[in-house]
Amino acid sequence: MKPIRLITGVLTVGFWTLMSRVLGVLREVMILAFIGPGPVMDAFVAAFRLPNMFRRFFAEGAFNASFVPMFSKRLEADDNAVGFATQALSGLTFVLLILSALAMVFMPGLVWLTAGGFVGDARFDLTVDYGRIVFPYILLISLTALFSGVLNATGRFAAAAAAPVFLNIFVCISMAWAAYAGGEVIHWLIWTVPAAGLAQLALVWVAADRAGIRLRPTRPRWTPEMKRLVIVAIPAALAGGVMQINLLVGQQVASHFEKAVGWLYAADRLYQLPLGVVGIAVGIVLLPDLSRRLTAQDDKGAKHAFSRAGELSLALTIPAAVALVVIPLPVVTVLFERGATGTDDSAAIAAAVAIYGLGLPAFVLQKVLQPLFFAREDTRSPFRYAVWAMIVNAAIAVGLAPVIGWIAPAIATTVAGWVMVWMLALGSRRMGDVARFDDQFRQRIWRVCLASAVMGAVLWAATVLLGPFFAMAGIRFIALTVLIGTGMVSYAIAGQLIGAFSLREFRSAFRRGG
Repeated sequence: MKPIRLITGVLTVGFWTLMSRVLGVLREVMILAFIGPGPVMDAFVAAFRLPNMFRRFFAEGAFNASFVPMFSKRLEADDNAVGFATQALSGLTFVLLILSALAMVFMPGLVWLTAGGFVGDARFDLTVDYGRIVFPYILLISLTALFSGVLNATGRFAAAAAAPVFLNIFVCISMAWAAYAGGEVIHWLIWTVPAAGLAQLALVWVAADRAGIRLRPTRPRWTPEMKRLVIVAIPAALAGGVMQINLLVGQQVASHFEKAVGWLYAADRLYQLPLGVVGIAVGIVLLPDLSRRLTAQDDKGAKHAFSRAGELSLALTIPAAVALVVIPLPVVTVLFERGATGTDDSAAIAAAVAIYGLGLPAFVLQKVLQPLFFAREDTRSPFRYAVWAMIVNAAIAVGLAPVIGWIAPAIATTVAGWVMVWMLALGSRRMGDVARFDDQFRQRIWRVCLASAVMGAVLWAATVLLGPFFAMAGIRFIALTVLIGTGMVSYAIAGQLIGAFSLREFRSAFRRGG
């Protein structure tokens, strides 16, 4: 993959991820308006987190870290890559069918393990009921992840990146219809999740067929290839599980405070917007590219791809982090404060957003650094680092909760994120020069920080001037748009003037990649 194709791939994935995240924010706007922080929203969040937790544990973590590099290398060597993918599809389907059946039976135990604070009140039974409806989503979305990995490895990013959009489109339409027809919004919301999973799977399955990669489940077989896949995947799955344990620790702590699960969930969705657009996009495109370059012993090209991915990621992430820290309350107020969500809810969500914003560059850097290990089929090292990060997260979340309350999980998540980056950076040193950012990166990164600081000052001043307009229902969206636009323009001008980036390079990438 040429450097310009890497940038084009990032832009393609980033665009569709942006659409998904924007619609995801709209989804949360509607949930907060129609349902609002409280027992029902807490139950939905806890139930919906169950299939997403296992999805990241079995599919995204294990398959992005093990299946994609192995499939990419077989594809590069023309070594029956389709047969390998078919075996993986069959095995994953078999495992997930068993997991789904067990989860349906033992759902009360799962809820007790993941949201112990719900025991003894209405939230527990609601979460059990909702969990049994949404849990089959794990089968559908995990198979979607496998097909997406196949498409990404062949350089076809659009369909895989567009698939998550379906969930948010379906959910938003169903809630709007329920509100219009006078039905129970939560019931429509819950039942729409598995329906959206079917649509997502259908999209990538058809895209793979059209790309000439016909995958159909067969009887699972234990072959040397599957043994190797499992050996590589287990540490990756455990690493992904560690990160999910971090979320569950936070949820366990928050479940003991009224409305806290909903507050943290809403804040999480806001910082996930830039994280998804930048970090996930770079990680998806960078991993197969690095795998191919390292197989071809193209260390120079691998270092260039790694450096440009890091440069692009931080040039977009650092200003986003500054914005989340400087203007969280106007953003939260305009987006979420309506219907069942009041001013106290907005203040709580904004506090969590600012804390998550401090960790945003760390979360994105993880997506840049981890492919260095995964491309070498080294999933054990990230697992060890993730375990240490989990210990840090649990110690801070549980230790600080009695002192500062529900906000402790947000602080713990941010600190643990930076600890993980520090360990990944130290661990990558043994890989030699290919794992070190080049001179262009080092020359530009401090300029990116300076341009972001200028933007932060401009945003603060603009917030003071526009403050009265955020309380006016008719024009607060316009005020927020002006505020965000002012920040973007100030960052673009400052960054161009001090050499943080070149707008000409981005225009060239669009022209040559199009």
